[in-house]
Amino acid sequence: MVGPLDGLLVVSLEQAVAAPFCTSRLADAGARVIKVERPEGDFARNYDRLAKGHSSYFVWLNRGKQSIALDLKQAEDLAVLKAMLVKADVFVENLAPGAVGRLGLGVDVLEGLNPTLVQCHISGYGDHGPHRDRKAYDLLIQAESGLASVTGTPEEAARVGISVCDIGTGMYAHAAILEALIERGLSSRGAVIDVAMFDAMADWMAVPLLQAEGAGTNPPRMGLRHPSIAPYGVFTCADGRGVLISIQNEREWHSFCGIVMGDASLRTDPRFSDAFRRIENRTVVDDLIETAFAAESHETMIERLDAAGIAYAMVNTPLDLAEHPHLRRIDVEMDGGTVSVPAPPARRRGRAPAFGPVPSIDTDGAAIRREFG
Repeated sequence: MVGPLDGLLVVSLEQAVAAPFCTSRLADAGARVIKVERPEGDFARNYDRLAKGHSSYFVWLNRGKQSIALDLKQAEDLAVLKAMLVKADVFVENLAPGAVGRLGLGVDVLEGLNPTLVQCHISGYGDHGPHRDRKAYDLLIQAESGLASVTGTPEEAARVGISVCDIGTGMYAHAAILEALIERGLSSRGAVIDVAMFDAMADWMAVPLLQAEGAGTNPPRMGLRHPSIAPYGVFTCADGRGVLISIQNEREWHSFCGIVMGDASLRTDPRFSDAFRRIENRTVVDDLIETAFAAESHETMIERLDAAGIAYAMVNTPLDLAEHPHLRRIDVEMDGGTVSVPAPPARRRGRAPAFGPVPSIDTDGAAIRREFG
C-alpha cells in the first residue's frame, strides 16, 4: 500500500540515533530514504550484536532505508551526494559540528543547489552560543540539561535507561520536517531547520525548571515516587512483587482508604485530608501503605486496586515487556534473518503499513551511483 510520503526523496547523512530515528519514521510513511554512511558504516552498527548478530540500535532505526557508503573527502563521492541533493526533497544530517560546512555543503550552498529542499540539521547545542562546537552525546546532554539531576534516588543521580535525548530530538526533527513539507506544498519554498539536543531536553525539563525557580531550590530526586503527588510510588507485596500506585484526587483517596487499605478513618485523618497535607506527610502515609501491601500478595492488592478504581502498574523488566499482552510487534528483515521489534505507536485505521528491510553497508551503493553519478 502506498504511504502518505510516497514519492518523497530523503537523503540523510546520519549516524547513531537522533537522525536515524527521524528518517526511520519518514521511511515508515513511504518516503525513499537514502542513508549515506562512511565507508566503514554508521558506528551504531557496532553498538552490540544482540539482535541476531546485528546491533539492536541499528536494526530498530534503519528499516526501510537504502544504504550507500561514500568517502566524502573524495571528489567523486562528494559529487554523487550533491547530485542526490539536487533532486532530494529532504536532507537530514547529524554530523559533528561544522562537518557539513567543511564538506562544502553549508546552508547557503544547499539552498543554491535546490531551493525547494527542506534541510534539517541536528546538533548538540545549535549553531549559536558558546557550546556550539562541542561534541554532544545522549548521556552528556542528560547531564548538561539537568535531566540526570532529577533522575535516580536521593543518594545518586542516574541516567535515564534509554537514549532519551537522541530519541526526543529525532521526534522534534520529524515533526518539524513534516511541518516544513506542508508549508512547501503551499509556498513551493524550502526550509532550513535546526534541532539541538539540548533544546529538546530543555523543553522536556520545563516543569522541574519552573518548580526550581519558583521554590528557589532544586526538586529532589524521588526514585519511583512523584515529587508533586502522594501517595504515588512503588509498594512491595508479600510475594516480593512491586506495584506502582497513583492517587490523583480526593475521590480516589477516599476509595483507596476504604477498599484497598480497609481503613475508612484515613479519609478524614487531618494529616492526609488533602493533597498538600499528604505531600507534607509523605513518609507517614507511605509507611502505612507499605505495611498494608507487605501483608498481601500482589494479586490480592491488584484486585483491591481494580475494585477501588485506582491507577496502578507493575514494575516490569524488558523480559516482562517481551511477554506483555499489549506489546505489538512487527517483523523486520535483515541480512541473516528476521527480527521482531515493537510496532510504531501511531496507527492509521484502514491502512496496513509496510516496513522495508534493514540495509547492509552500501547494499544499494552501485545502483544509487548509476542513478545519480
